[in-house]
Amino acid sequence: MATRKQVRDLLASGLDFAEIGRRLGIPPGLAHLVGTGLPADGSDAPSPEERRSRGLPPTAQDLVNPPHENPTSRETVHRWIGERVRADAQMRAAGKES
Repeated sequence: MATRKQVRDLLASGLDFAEIGRRLGIPPGLAHLVGTGLPADGSDAPSPEERRSRGLPPTAQDLVNPPHENPTSRETVHRWIGERVRADAQMRAAGKES
């Protein structure tokens, strides 16, 4: 588990919570919680003045549910399908009939 010192040292080096999370192998919201003691979902949120005085980002909500990657296609899959089609004469023949 990441420590507060690790997170703070990485913050001091100029990294953001997303990159800190990647480097430590934890979600960015957890990196925020470990480093600041505050949940990233906005609950128990300090005032804007307190955020500035503690060196916290203006908002951390975006760290809670980072975007996921869901590619819709991959070239390796297209090549594999093409190879399967070329290897299956019966299916190629059936495709020509329709």
